[in-house]
Amino acid sequence: MDRLATSLQALVANAKERKLSLDNIPAWVFEWTSPWKGRVKGGELIVKGEEELYDLGIRIRGKYPNLLNEDYHPDVHTIKATQVPRASASAVAFALGLFSGRGSLGPGKHRAFAVSTESRASDLLLRFFDTCQSYKNYRKNEEPAVEKLKEPIFDEITRDLSGRYGLNFTRQHISSLWFLCKQEASLLDITNQACGLFNPTELSLLEWTDDLEAFVLKGYGNSVNYRMGLPLLKDVVESMELAIKANEEALPSGSYEKARLRFAHAETVVPFSCLLGLFLQGSDYNLIRKEKPLELPPKPPQSRTWRGSAVAPFAGNNMLVLYSCPARKSKYFVHVLHNEHPVPLPGCNNSDFCPFDVFKERILEPHMKDDYQAICTVKDVVPQSKLSSLFGWLFSWQSDEMESDMVDL
Repeated sequence: MDRLATSLQALVANAKERKLSLDNIPAWVFEWTSPWKGRVKGGELIVKGEEELYDLGIRIRGKYPNLLNEDYHPDVHTIKATQVPRASASAVAFALGLFSGRGSLGPGKHRAFAVSTESRASDLLLRFFDTCQSYKNYRKNEEPAVEKLKEPIFDEITRDLSGRYGLNFTRQHISSLWFLCKQEASLLDITNQACGLFNPTELSLLEWTDDLEAFVLKGYGNSVNYRMGLPLLKDVVESMELAIKANEEALPSGSYEKARLRFAHAETVVPFSCLLGLFLQGSDYNLIRKEKPLELPPKPPQSRTWRGSAVAPFAGNNMLVLYSCPARKSKYFVHVLHNEHPVPLPGCNNSDFCPFDVFKERILEPHMKDDYQAICTVKDVVPQSKLSSLFGWLFSWQSDEMESDMVDL
């Protein structure tokens, strides 16, 4: 951002030297400096993020009072985060909301709680991407192809903005201005500066390039992207099996785990969402069961299901909630929510409530033929996505009401 400020001044100076009209240049460009000028460190959770997670914790407690209203114990409500400060800070902000008013600390009656972390080098549940060598190799090989696919969009927008404002923009300028647009809009609530340089069509195309990158490098672009998240899915299922065992044995409340809370990154949330089969279109689910890469998200103005702003926004989350339904043929159900909204599972007849046995059979088992070690061990041939093998341009929530015989576990 500091370099961008210098570049913008140079572009204005160049326009003056060429005696071009400056009338079309937005006023903010002439004096703009980075809001983060002088900062030497970053990556921390900002105040807006703290508030989002705190409010989320309060909403979740209200949504599941039977699970979360009893006295806190670290073995009953386990909280884990990755060994990255903003992830553990997110866990703390969330838990402050979750347990607010339940302790004796300060005016807010907060209470102490435990957040544990594991070394990045061995965190297979939340940072599986760090230790999966086949994924690292795939990503390294695919990144140039992704950039190549994005280039025509940036070149076209570079030409259009140069003509519109009389400044000699380069592709790098447009990339930096798009980055600034997203930071200003999300962190500072400013949409009339960098974002205002682009028209709606250009903004939709730039967003598509981001979505394309996330799809290929983190999502359904290749099965290794999400299959490496198998340890996390297995951990979720195993936690539910323990809860079912506790329920069947009528163990007293407070003697078994009721909530397993995990705080990580988009690189964790996106693969996990893909393992569940979320954000698919048509027959795509049958392809991922066969571990085949999917077609790339359609280019605007065509509509698409895959959008990064929906798949993994700030404070993005997945919740899998186990219910006991004694009056039903299937006694236990998994309710799947993404960003607090029920989402249909293609593997469960597009229902957001899935019988637990069906969930294991159709969601977990298809990915179980290999373990993490086999998935992440480098093979002789690097896996290819649709992107590598092709050149040129490729381009409702229905929540079933459950009856009142459900008891959340």
